[in-house]
Amino acid sequence: MTTNHVTPAWPLRQAVRCLHRGGLIAYPTETVYGLGCHPLDAEAVERLLILKRRPADKGLILIAHTVEALAPWLAIDQATLARLAAPSERPVSWVVPAAPWVPAWLSGGRATLAVRITSHPLARALCAAFGGPLISTSANRSGHPPARTALEARLRLGNEVDYLLHGRAGPHRRPSQIRDAINHRLIRP
Repeated sequence: MTTNHVTPAWPLRQAVRCLHRGGLIAYPTETVYGLGCHPLDAEAVERLLILKRRPADKGLILIAHTVEALAPWLAIDQATLARLAAPSERPVSWVVPAAPWVPAWLSGGRATLAVRITSHPLARALCAAFGGPLISTSANRSGHPPARTALEARLRLGNEVDYLLHGRAGPHRRPSQIRDAINHRLIRP
């Protein structure tokens, strides 16, 4: 029998406060522990990129709890927007045309943005409590294995993570697929 674990409101409120103060948080996703911050806080994004040792031109993925939360960030039609919310067996991140105002630190300087509607209950609750999309990248330094637990995230990233939201990562062992939302091309299997 599977038990759904409900995270109390207090840890979510703490995580959201941390995000609004420019903090970096680690939290469970469908596949691994994610590392995230407020997507419009340039200083927080810079800290995240430095911590991960990730080049800014690679861009970042935004996750959200609903397609409506992502819509303002994107320059796509309703049919493509609906495709982003379609259920799939494995998590899928979509590369889509970005709204003209989306900062280059998210897109890597391209006209596109990577996004995913998260199916992980805690990540969904976090996005809902935050009130919009969050950056979601694996909680590890670039080139190293991603963390699958809160302890692994703490051991790999140390005290540079400001808040650790405890929970179980989803059952998927591989990272999300990445697909082009316009032509359906598989970018990362």
